[in-house]
Amino acid sequence: MDIFSLLLIFIAVEFFESNWQKSDSMHGLISNNFKMYKKSIFLYFTLHLSFFYTIFISIYMNNFSFWMSSILVIKFLDIAFKLNMMQKLSHGLPLEELMPINLNMTPLFRYLNVLIYPLSFVFAVGLA
Repeated sequence: MDIFSLLLIFIAVEFFESNWQKSDSMHGLISNNFKMYKKSIFLYFTLHLSFFYTIFISIYMNNFSFWMSSILVIKFLDIAFKLNMMQKLSHGLPLEELMPINLNMTPLFRYLNVLIYPLSFVFAVGLA
């Protein structure tokens, strides 16, 4: 498979991930995550396709450079942070106490991952 196809799939997976979490505020984003977490933790993990796709690309291309490893680490930390929040929410901690500031999610902020991660992938495979 050529690099351009892998990049297009990466962009599509990032769009998918942004859209299932889509909300007008940060509290809404966390609520959407919590709804999926309550349904099934396995469903919650499978909805984070970009993490698994990044692992696949790293192994498929045998590329564990700084950029590719950075993508993996950031995605892992993102999921770990969200799981920590989901666990606290499931134990009854109110969302307002967990995250006191409710940020508005502008379209640029919502889809920033669609720009950052594929661009990092481009640097990782040496296209730039």
